[in-house]
Parts: sequence; C-alpha cells; structure tokens
Amino acid sequence: MGMSDYIEKGNVQETPFGYTISVIGGKWKMLIIYLLAENQTVRFNDLKRKIGAITYKTLSSQLKELEADGMVIRKEYPQVPPKVEYSLTQKAETLLPVLEQLCEWGLNNYNK
Repeated sequence: MGMSDYIEKGNVQETPFGYTISVIGGKWKMLIIYLLAENQTVRFNDLKRKIGAITYKTLSSQLKELEADGMVIRKEYPQVPPKVEYSLTQKAETLLPVLEQLCEWGLNNYNK
C-alpha cells in the first residue's frame, strides 16, 4: 500500500508517514537520537551541553516524548546527586539507517 492510498482514505497524519513525523519531527528529536546513537548512553547535562541551544525544559519534554514513543530508555540511579542516563531502544536503532541516509543527503547538498 503506497502513501497515496493512505492519503486518499483520510488525514495525512493518520498515515505511516504521519506517525513517523509525530515520533521524530520537530527541531530536536532527530538530533537527540543522533547523539544517543553516537554516544550509546548519555546523561541529561551531557546531552544539553552537546546540543547547545536548547533549554532544560525543552530537552526534558523532548526526552519524555521520545520515551513515551518507545524510542528512548531513561535509567535513574538512586544516588545523591541523582544520576539519570538515556539510551536508545531497539525500536529507535531501527531508524539509524534512515538517519545515516539523511546525513549523507546533507553531506551531498550542504552549501550547494
């Protein structure tokens, strides 16, 4: 079944493409997934530092959404100060070849 078959039946957000965009769309989610893929396990403050121009509130909400969508694992260690680490789920890892293709597209088209 092609994308046009889904679109004919209703709202584009109800298509597989719409689902994908709802999970990884926006300014930060693919970047967060990319950083977690590169670093395996990352603490919140390290993620914030690596991204740079993101607020604590935005990073927190993006991570919560990614966790709710089954893309990110949040592991909390009961210690003082609290330690929380984030990593990718197997579901998110299946997306990595697509992200690699996007990176390659960027490499071929950046500054052209």
